[in-house]
Amino acid sequence: MLQAFRSERASGTGHAAPPDRLRDHPAFLLFWISRVASALAFQMLGVAVGWLVYARTGSAMALGLVGLAQFLPILLLTLPAGHAADTFDRRRIVVICQAVAAVTLAWLALDLSQGGSSLLAIYGAVMMIGACRAFEHPTMAALLPRLVPGPVLPRAIAVASSALQMATIAGPAVGGFAYALGPTVPLAAAAACYGMAALAMMIMPHAHAPAARGGLSLVTLLEGLSFIRGHKVVLGSISLDLFAVLLGGVTALLPIFASDILHVGAEGLGALRAAPAVGAVLMSVLLARMPLTKHVGPKMFAAVAVFGLATVVFSLSSSFLVSLCALFVLGAADNVSVVIRSSLVQLSTPDAMRGRVSAVNSLFIGTSNQLGEFESGMAAALLGAVGAGVVGGIGTIVVALAWMRLFPDLVTVDRMPARPDRLA
Repeated sequence: MLQAFRSERASGTGHAAPPDRLRDHPAFLLFWISRVASALAFQMLGVAVGWLVYARTGSAMALGLVGLAQFLPILLLTLPAGHAADTFDRRRIVVICQAVAAVTLAWLALDLSQGGSSLLAIYGAVMMIGACRAFEHPTMAALLPRLVPGPVLPRAIAVASSALQMATIAGPAVGGFAYALGPTVPLAAAAACYGMAALAMMIMPHAHAPAARGGLSLVTLLEGLSFIRGHKVVLGSISLDLFAVLLGGVTALLPIFASDILHVGAEGLGALRAAPAVGAVLMSVLLARMPLTKHVGPKMFAAVAVFGLATVVFSLSSSFLVSLCALFVLGAADNVSVVIRSSLVQLSTPDAMRGRVSAVNSLFIGTSNQLGEFESGMAAALLGAVGAGVVGGIGTIVVALAWMRLFPDLVTVDRMPARPDRLA
């Protein structure tokens, strides 16, 4: 994967590759380390909390409530977080969020080791992590375009995505095996990873000079929404991800599949959670070396449809190997969509607006992931895990077809847009 930093290929347009290389930007390398460590912590937390809650309750609804506990802070705080990212030092915001997350998980691990931590305490800790992520994610997204020149940004997004997916591979596997030593072990390790992420971000060379603006108001909060509403390509790509993953996500149900359908235990759960990331990281390395330069709109819709189909295959499978393969394909397809969508959003947004636009984007992502987990849990309580997965996968395909009619301009996007501003 690190070879992606050294990739000097042309973008496929027939022109020479830009002289800028990712390895020539130490700030991006530290950003990448911070993102890996933060994502690793969150993935270990996901395995530990998911298995702990299901072991205590045996309830799909209780698993769904974990997703809801993560989503509610995102819903309430994302728009203020976007305003903060455009008003204050972005690096400092990220450091604070990662440090608070580290302290929260250290407290939860200590409380569990002493025989405490009711379900209410666990949900409370998850809500705190959700609040930290509500500020961390849009701020890091707004940071990235300022760390590399515009022509290198799509490749940087692919490499940053590979960082996230690498952590998603290692995190669930490490979390699943560490859980065998007790739930405090993966939680303590996650706290240490958040601390490492904060340290890398703290020493990252970066100067953010936010534009002068007034105080927090309804107008400033909603400027990101207004920008997205006025740019149909951005609106279409973000909302496509929202509804597709909202319906097709099966992450919250993996403990049920691992325990009751595939019978593979906590170690198998770690492998199931890692499988989508394996597909995604291999795809992200490919996209870093061979960036998408043509027909990006149709490719994004095709990727979403493949995501839905893979979800159906996984839901119907009773074979651990077939399930792993389906999740692998699901992750690879999702990464194509993520890289295209992120590039479209960042390259279409001026830097002064990136915090608020990234916040809205993070809200949509949080809705599709965390609220999608809640929806999956509720659907599984009514239809069973298999039925909920099949219906969700079919729904994702239907959404892709519907969005092709609702956003024809998105279907016809051939190349990435020119960057609206330049690095200072």
